[in-house]
Amino acid sequence: MSLRSLLFVPGDRPDRFAKAAASGADAIILDLEDAVAAGRKAEARAAVAEYLSSAPPVPCFVRFNPLASPHAREDVALVARRPAGIVLPKVEGPDDIRAWLGLIGDDAPPLLPLASETPAAVFTLGTYRPVAAHLAGMTWGAEDLTSAMGAQPRTADGSLTGTCLLARALTVLGAHAAGVQAIETVFPAIDDLEALARYVADARRDGFSGMMALHPAQVPIINAGFTPSAEDAAQAQRIVDAFAAHPGAGVLKVDGKMLDAPHLKQALVTLERYAQYAAD
Repeated sequence: MSLRSLLFVPGDRPDRFAKAAASGADAIILDLEDAVAAGRKAEARAAVAEYLSSAPPVPCFVRFNPLASPHAREDVALVARRPAGIVLPKVEGPDDIRAWLGLIGDDAPPLLPLASETPAAVFTLGTYRPVAAHLAGMTWGAEDLTSAMGAQPRTADGSLTGTCLLARALTVLGAHAAGVQAIETVFPAIDDLEALARYVADARRDGFSGMMALHPAQVPIINAGFTPSAEDAAQAQRIVDAFAAHPGAGVLKVDGKMLDAPHLKQALVTLERYAQYAAD
């Protein structure tokens, strides 16, 4: 399952589920954790269970509560409603993934760990390869990490702090090391769509293939940012054609640039994504 955009919606707001599903997001995340007050967890769980049983028009992930919370075992019951995936907060490494699998059982859907939300978690971001078969990808979060440290996630101009940039870089590297999708974290300034577009462009440049969203208005920009343009595809096709015409060449000049095997690999990825998404 390739994911450009995953839109959060609070699990205790079933009135918003249909709007989220109609946003154009590749998947929605029905949130049982941070977006739901402690006294409303059961209500949210019931609403999510009912929605999952209604044949939703888009893939639905569910964000469970943390493994150590008293709500985790109740959340696991929702697996019987066949969500497309589970978002796991506060994961501190592959051992936590194995612990979740022990709770969920053999029918576990793909898991998407928020893999950087504690200081300890950052030091395990390169160790997920042994559990990669169970993962839909890897993602990260800035606010939980910095709140655990008594720090701030962003500077006065909105840029990520050095600590968060480190966690972000290790997440995208860890995801690629595990061979799974790297999913960028949310962009909290929901009214600044121009800044969001720049953030998405940076994420794609740095190796992320998708991003989580907080508001439906963010979804079209995220989708567009992670979809290769026609110009991207045309350039990629020229690279593929050049190497096909010279099968013994290790290095070729294309559009005035010297290119080799990594450029060919990237061109093939671009064409695959263009074929998948450009019709949207």
